Amino acid sequence: MATTRIWRGVRMRDTEAGADPDAPPRPLSLPASWDDRAAAALAALAPGDGRTSLPGAADAWIRPIAVRAREAGDAALADRLHALLLHRRAAPTLPVWTGADGTPPGFVLNLPAFLDDGTFDVPGFIEAVRTAATALHLGDPTAPRFAIGITDLDGLLAILGLDYDSPGARDVAACLAALLRATADAALSGGQPDLLSGLPTWPAPPRHCPVPALADAAAQAYRAAPGDGAGLPATAILIPGPADALLGAETGGIAPAFSSVAPSGTLTRAAQARLAALALSPETALARALDNEAVLPAPSLAAHQAMHDAVAPFLHAMPARPTATAVPAAPPARRDLPDRRRGYTQKASVGGHRLYIRTGEYPDGALGELHVTLPREGAVLRGMMDTVTAAVSLGLQHGVPLEDYVHAFTLTRFGPSGAVEGDPDVRHATSLLDYVFRNLAVNYLGACPVPEGVPAPEPEPLPLLPMDLPTRPRASRPLRLVS
Repeated sequence: MATTRIWRGVRMRDTEAGADPDAPPRPLSLPASWDDRAAAALAALAPGDGRTSLPGAADAWIRPIAVRAREAGDAALADRLHALLLHRRAAPTLPVWTGADGTPPGFVLNLPAFLDDGTFDVPGFIEAVRTAATALHLGDPTAPRFAIGITDLDGLLAILGLDYDSPGARDVAACLAALLRATADAALSGGQPDLLSGLPTWPAPPRHCPVPALADAAAQAYRAAPGDGAGLPATAILIPGPADALLGAETGGIAPAFSSVAPSGTLTRAAQARLAALALSPETALARALDNEAVLPAPSLAAHQAMHDAVAPFLHAMPARPTATAVPAAPPARRDLPDRRRGYTQKASVGGHRLYIRTGEYPDGALGELHVTLPREGAVLRGMMDTVTAAVSLGLQHGVPLEDYVHAFTLTRFGPSGAVEGDPDVRHATSLLDYVFRNLAVNYLGACPVPEGVPAPEPEPLPLLPMDLPTRPRASRPLRLVS
């Protein structure tokens, strides 16, 4: 069996993973070196919700394709598909795994996996495209189009020592796209001789790029590519999905890496490769970064757009050209209070419940800190008041206006409430919070109008049902003892 032959000797690990954090985990098995992100991807790709393994789930979609391939004289297609997946060079998209309709079946090719000792495996890439195109056609002969794409371009460029925003990087991407298009078109054209004459109308790839063998292969494939109308639309840059995660891709499609830090908190492989190309250790890079040097500068929108423009002419489908998005304003920096600060302490009582207000001020007199002590209240109420005042203090130190807190907390109604004693500026309060922020408004916001905190009237007692009981027995009807 193909699965046994290809996967024999591969050390596996058992784990549990869900398709997303909210999904129930399912038991599964995958190669021991593959991380939890790949495990979650397998949980999303493999049909059902029970136990599964990567070799078994792959064999489920490869087996029917292999039957048709053997009938067509290609007995090794199953082995090639298993090998592409095992070496994380290529994987099919979700419709191939699940058989779902509505989305074109496709394949994703993981570009960094085609590097061998720093050299890009051009023949291996061509063979992978042919294998993917053949498998897609045999898997669904009636499909009107397919979607064979590439992923983690930035990871490939990093290992090659190329800056994402450079002419050389764009030439590499264009040659890869042209080679992908020409190879897929030829594989799906059915070998019709009348379609193999002349040059396609899409542009020729760059004549030179930092990977010479790639430029030569792209030029040769372009000259041999079938004319327009041959085959099916088959090449695209896809939205990143679980197939990308299963292959270990760090960036989707042709996008740059927007962060040098992986979700695990370590440097990404691309960041490590770029540091190696710069002959910098992580410690040296950190020291330079702390000295405000942009060691690994963030990619620009213009660089992403230029890469999109370099690749788009060669493929059948592309996502929308990246545009600027509104970036939320950075939160204001925290304004620290001095170690020795001014303020005041106010002792008062609300409805007979004593409290102390203590404030901390900046040198300019602005309020920056608030504490409220409730000496005779229960632990729950004291804890809630400590939490509220800590949050208010943090907000004040980050620039939230005191007026916003005053308008938010005055007129809040809950017990204790009532007359205020010990503070001549506040006569009534509808709650302890209402009193605290009225006091702050008087002392820090003299011109801030605050409605009077008149306690709510006591509710009238409800009558007894079905009627009130008599207050005394009727004198005209004395009780009689009946024997």
